[in-house]
Amino acid sequence: DRVKVKPGYARNFLIPKGKATAATTANVARFEARRAELERVAAEALAKSNARAAQLAELIVTLSVKTGTEGRLFGSVGAADIADAVSAAGIELQKQEVRLPAGPIRQIGEYDVDLHLPSEVKTQIRVNVIAEA
Repeated sequence: DRVKVKPGYARNFLIPKGKATAATTANVARFEARRAELERVAAEALAKSNARAAQLAELIVTLSVKTGTEGRLFGSVGAADIADAVSAAGIELQKQEVRLPAGPIRQIGEYDVDLHLPSEVKTQIRVNVIAEA
């Protein structure tokens, strides 16, 4: 962005700290080229995240775990377990992208799990937790 500041502030603080440059024609052209490159990279990342979200929305993950009485799990199913199961299904997913606001899953059943992908893309997958035979 182009901002007008006092000459002393620019000369003594902004330019020496590398926080600003003079708005010459060459600098403005370089800035616009860099902005276009960053916008192109952001658009590619958004398209990639949207493609992953479309693949993930169709996916149903089934996890088989040991259970005790009344359908309670020995342990729990967390974000890492869900991410590993999705990655095993062929779609790369990091545990940081899995959101479990109510905490780990501790009962058998079907759950909708929120995923927060890069570029602020959000989607859900269905996780089916069943008792191990």
